[in-house]
Amino acid sequence: MKIDIVEVGPRDGLQNENQILSPSVKSKLIKKLSEVGLTNIEVGAFVSSKWVPQMADSLKVAKSTKTILQKNSKLKFSALVPNERGFIDFLKSPLKEASIFAACTESFSQKNINCSVDESFERFKPIIAQAKKNKVKVRAYLSTVFGCPFDGKVSTKKVTKLVHRFLDAGAYEVSLGDTIGVATPKQIKSVVNTLIKSGVKPQKLAGHFHDTRGTALSNVLACIDLGLRKFDSCVGGLGGCPYAPGAAGNLATEDLVYTLHEMGFKTGVDLEKLIEVARWLQTQVGHPLNSHLSMSGV
Repeated sequence: MKIDIVEVGPRDGLQNENQILSPSVKSKLIKKLSEVGLTNIEVGAFVSSKWVPQMADSLKVAKSTKTILQKNSKLKFSALVPNERGFIDFLKSPLKEASIFAACTESFSQKNINCSVDESFERFKPIIAQAKKNKVKVRAYLSTVFGCPFDGKVSTKKVTKLVHRFLDAGAYEVSLGDTIGVATPKQIKSVVNTLIKSGVKPQKLAGHFHDTRGTALSNVLACIDLGLRKFDSCVGGLGGCPYAPGAAGNLATEDLVYTLHEMGFKTGVDLEKLIEVARWLQTQVGHPLNSHLSMSGV
């Protein structure tokens, strides 16, 4: 059985790093990741450089991927796009997939993007309209699905409503985000089963887990049991969210690949080469990575 991985390191991983990497290093990272068998890679974010300076060069980085994309038709590079202004810059790039996002709670939405949940949905309406016009696919991230750093527990009813809202608006897939890493397999099953019973097909869902409490891998396996086949992860376990106090890094791609391969799943990723990329990235960010494989020295 094939499990698809969306590598979010160049965006979600680097956006929380104190050390801002140069566009050339980011481009090199993307190239290295594509060479290990990762075909879905999020290369940047068209956000305000004032709020996320680490992503200020995303257009330059995205443009640099044109040659890589031309050489391999299987590659799918994407970028996060928060509003219509960001989408204007996005269209200057060779990318054909844009990611939009919203939160489940009002407090996180205000802290993260300075607007209400309803306002965030209004912001991406023109993005979806322009995406259709320009033959760009739209993927959606839903944050704080399993818990919020400000509002605590999140209603499964609200999660279900927002997932349907994304799909009805035109997103082809919704990635369920455990933004602060509080979810457990029991909660995963409750939320995902509720979504499936409401009419959402498992193929329309992906998992995005942070490993704050060491439950990310077990949450992935719980999702697989429920029919999900796509997961976001980050080389080296980098990441976290600048607007989510206490959030640890993303599930490390190499840890995910190792576990999936040992369980008989296929990913198309060369694990040994991926570990080499992680070791190289460690020299670039200037600190030890968070993945179990990198810490074990495997």
